[in-house]
Amino acid sequence: LLKLKQFTDELENAETVLFSLALSIEGKDPYTGGHCERLSKYSVALAERIGLSESDRIALRRAGTVHDIGKVAVPEQILLKPGPLTEDERRIMEQHPVVGERICAPLRSFRDVLPIIRHHHEKMNGTGYPDGLKGEQIPITVRVMTIVDIYDSLTTDRSYRRALSPDDAFRVLRQETERGWWDAELLDIFEVLIQGDRRSAKGAAAVEESDRLRTIPATGN
Repeated sequence: LLKLKQFTDELENAETVLFSLALSIEGKDPYTGGHCERLSKYSVALAERIGLSESDRIALRRAGTVHDIGKVAVPEQILLKPGPLTEDERRIMEQHPVVGERICAPLRSFRDVLPIIRHHHEKMNGTGYPDGLKGEQIPITVRVMTIVDIYDSLTTDRSYRRALSPDDAFRVLRQETERGWWDAELLDIFEVLIQGDRRSAKGAAAVEESDRLRTIPATGN
């Protein structure tokens, strides 16, 4: 039992180091604050909606935090460049999924996370990177993560553009899906999920405002 506890403690410490490293990378870019947290939240929610296993949901929650950990090897002048990347810069950037997989590979508990890290920039028509996987070659967990990742990127400010509204973001995603990039069925399910979340948020805000108004003392004669 003591040996098992020691092993568990070491495992938890290793995972904590990886998560801290991943969040420190996120912290370098003022435009990506909260990205990892949102990615974990919505990836797990989408996984639950389509009935993925608990182990897949755990992998997605972890991958939401560490999927871009390989960017530790990308120079900041490339990582934070406001304009288009040169061909050489893009080649360096496109190695970050491979580097991320290597960083996390020693952790056996991350065996289901590794494919998500390596392949979250693949596209359904085979034009993604680093391996050019196509269609069903791309694991379902990866397809879930990719759609959520792109949506969150589109709906948050970047140094080179303002955030899109959810409706505009899904319009862009549908156009890219027609080009063969993303999983169309998953995109439809995710859009319903987000719309429901937005309605719930609006409903909660309306209730809060109604409660606030009821606490305001009446005035007049």
